[in-house]
Amino acid sequence: MIYWDIFWAFFISNLLGYGGGPSTIPFVQNEVVNRYEWMTLHEFGDLLAIANVLPGPIATKMGGFIGYQVGGIPGMLIALAATILPSAIAVIILFKFVNLFKDSQHVKLLTGSVQPVIAILLGVLAYQFFITAFETSGIVHLLILTAAGWLLLYKIKVHPALIILCALGYGGVFLS
Repeated sequence: MIYWDIFWAFFISNLLGYGGGPSTIPFVQNEVVNRYEWMTLHEFGDLLAIANVLPGPIATKMGGFIGYQVGGIPGMLIALAATILPSAIAVIILFKFVNLFKDSQHVKLLTGSVQPVIAILLGVLAYQFFITAFETSGIVHLLILTAAGWLLLYKIKVHPALIILCALGYGGVFLS
C-alpha cells in the first residue's frame, strides 16, 4: 500500500504541476506534508533548500529522496517513475498536435492563465516556510538571514546557489 501511496503522491503532483519542477513543489508539499505526513514542513523546507543547490531537475531529486526515505530503494524507483511518467505521457500524446495548435490563441490564453495560479501557489508555500522559520528559528535569525540574503543577492550580486549554501552553513552552526 505504501508504494501505491508514493506513486500516487508524485504522479498526481507532477500531472497537475504545469510548467516544470518549481510549479510541482506546492503539490508535492501538500501530498508529502499535509496528506501523508511523511515529513514536517520544516523537513520539507530543508529538503527543498538542499535540492535547489544540487544540479538537475528539482522534482526528480525531491521525489527520489522522499521515495527512498519512505519506501527504500523500491520507493525511490517508484517515486522517480511517477515523477517522470506524466511528462513522458504528455510529450508522446501532445507531440502529434504541436504543429496543429502552435499558433492557436486559445492555447496561448490557456498557458498565460495558468502562470498566475502557479505564482500564487509558490507564494503560499513561501509564506508557510516563513512562518515555520519564524516559529523554529526566532525573529533574530530570520532577520539576519533575510537581510544577508537580500544584501548578497541584490547589492553584491552573489549567485543564489552560494547564498543557499551560506544559509545552510549558518543554520548548521547557529540553529543546530
